[in-house]
Amino acid sequence: MSAALEFENFTFSYPAEGNAEKPLIGPLSASIEEGAFTLITGATGCGKTTLLRCCKPELAPTGTKSGIISMFGRDAASLSAQESAQTVGFVTQNADNQIVCSQPWHELAFGLENLATPQDAMRRRVAEIAHFFGMNSWLHQDVNDLSGGQKQLLALASVLACTPRLLLLDEPFSALDFLTRITMQEWLLDQWEQDSKTVLFI
Repeated sequence: MSAALEFENFTFSYPAEGNAEKPLIGPLSASIEEGAFTLITGATGCGKTTLLRCCKPELAPTGTKSGIISMFGRDAASLSAQESAQTVGFVTQNADNQIVCSQPWHELAFGLENLATPQDAMRRRVAEIAHFFGMNSWLHQDVNDLSGGQKQLLALASVLACTPRLLLLDEPFSALDFLTRITMQEWLLDQWEQDSKTVLFI
């Protein structure tokens, strides 16, 4: 099976004040096969979120990088915005930093609109995702009136609606209650098994 994600002597350092920069990450050389479900663990501040952000060109932090991150055989830095949106889905810890629309139904459709998805297919996909996630009762509410758990669910659902090949999940269930968290974990594992998505999960 081919690699979905490869790190070749990759290092990353944030800008240093006064002293010489010390790499937060790396040098890292690793290969993650397509269809793998990979857990990333470590202490707070060790660079887990930074590593995931480096895999998504639009979210990559400012700093000094060396080495290469390849995604499905291509340098991740060379992906266009559209290719990145179609290929890589990213869910952050804080849904307020990710949600851009004022109503949940539009948030679910937003990524699909930007990928020029035909309207019939977009309506069908939004309806399927909303039904599965149990969002129909609050689909037309103001996003500002949603609970933290509902916002986190919406952020995850809107990314999954675009069916990316690679999912980068930065503690995506941190705001969910226990039962919802278990349901989402089971669903995510089911999706992984059915669709052979590649998942990196902090």
